[in-house]
Amino acid sequence: MEAVKDTINSTLEKLHLTGGQQGAPAQEPTEERLNELKSKYEKAEQGQVFAFYDKLSTAEKAGLYEQLSNFDPSYINELAEKALHPPPTEASEAKLEPLPETSTSSVLSSEAEDLQKWYDSGLSLIAENQVAVVLMAGGQGTRLGSSAPKGCFDIGLPSHKSLFQLQGERIGKAEQLAKKKHGKESVTIPWYVMTSGPTRGPTEKFFEENKYFGLKKENVIVFEQGVLPCISNEGKILMESKSKVAVAPDGNGGLYQALINAGVVADMGKRGIKHIHAYCVDNCLVKVADPAFIGFSASKNVDIATKVVRKRNAKESVGLILQKNGRPDVVEYSEISTEDAEAKDSKDPELLKFRAANIVNHYYSFSFLESIPEWAKKLPHHVARKKIPHVNTDSGETVKPEKPNGVKLEQFVFDCFPFLSLEKFACMEVKREDEFSPLKNARGTGEDDPDTSKRDITAQGKKWVEAAGATVVSEEQDDGVEVSPLISYGGEGLGFLKSRTIKAPAVIESEE
Repeated sequence: MEAVKDTINSTLEKLHLTGGQQGAPAQEPTEERLNELKSKYEKAEQGQVFAFYDKLSTAEKAGLYEQLSNFDPSYINELAEKALHPPPTEASEAKLEPLPETSTSSVLSSEAEDLQKWYDSGLSLIAENQVAVVLMAGGQGTRLGSSAPKGCFDIGLPSHKSLFQLQGERIGKAEQLAKKKHGKESVTIPWYVMTSGPTRGPTEKFFEENKYFGLKKENVIVFEQGVLPCISNEGKILMESKSKVAVAPDGNGGLYQALINAGVVADMGKRGIKHIHAYCVDNCLVKVADPAFIGFSASKNVDIATKVVRKRNAKESVGLILQKNGRPDVVEYSEISTEDAEAKDSKDPELLKFRAANIVNHYYSFSFLESIPEWAKKLPHHVARKKIPHVNTDSGETVKPEKPNGVKLEQFVFDCFPFLSLEKFACMEVKREDEFSPLKNARGTGEDDPDTSKRDITAQGKKWVEAAGATVVSEEQDDGVEVSPLISYGGEGLGFLKSRTIKAPAVIESEE
């Protein structure tokens, strides 16, 4: 019973739902517990992880014991075996087809009344407190020249808002729109933010310092994605130091297990959540909790839906959403033949046959997330061969390899798509310039960098204010208008600008 109580309390502490005592002194495990864990690892022929245990300080012993308790060495062996010695695959030709028309819609060709119907129904589900948002925010801004989490990054907007702030304010606006339309006293869209180990502390601090961007603290839940040990080419767990296993995040597909382990799915259940929007932090144009997407997905009664943008050309390096051997799937650009990449749509020779580019922007039904424990172990692990610094467990020396000496194992978020039948999967094509501008590269790269992110946001804002009847004047061609998400979620509510002249660059932050 005590063990169950401990598990519940630690889960609640992770969700900041209890006042857990911080800073208790570390205690090394009892001899009985230590021997139990050691025998588990020795049985799996991974006993080398305890090579230096006896020489460690109390705090180091406690830390290593806790870290090793989180892994099942026999399961790690299974993964390592599959990764290092993959079974030979049957050389059967995969049959690729676009998704059936019944499962898809496009903002580019849908009737205005359908789009309005989906938007209204999504707003109604938000008003019923049935919608939640999951953010994948594990990455650091290393490529951007920043050691902070990517979501903290200032892309150079006139307002200097971070990605986290833009997204948090958009959630606040969606709540406000639903509240107003349906005459509710309060509407809540809980925001579950998945970080990695290194980004968790700085993310929590950033949210706290910024007062959760106007959202209530109890509705912003930060949790951590899992890690897996790094494995040597011989299948052994590598040690980063004498007191620490070398680990790597388990990929964006680690989202599913983390949602269960951190108690997020349980929390959603308590709140009565039925529809979930999940996305990546680096897309500055993301429509968080998009009512039209929620309404579309709910109307199709699917377990997963995904947003896509139209592939620019046959050579663009993007994964494609399609059906493979009769199941929904994602095929990477490196896995598709030139013939398939260049094939034209039989109904419209202007379009590519396979054009649905994956932008990691998904809808999940709550019942699908509840079923994670039934299929999580079936999710494949992908191998990344890496140079992994480690301690030689025989000599105690630190090794900095010059060529790949091991593997990191990761899962991809879309690897569960083929678990579904086509009827349970849907896809919505949206306009790239309205909804997709990822931040991946350092300033000055000219593609997917802070300057393109800023340009795309201010170009969208300029379009919105001109559509509302304002005139925009500027000295530089690229100068645009930043419209705060607090003022407009997607271009609505800007009638107060009619007949005004706006000198760009400008920020529309209030109706004044």
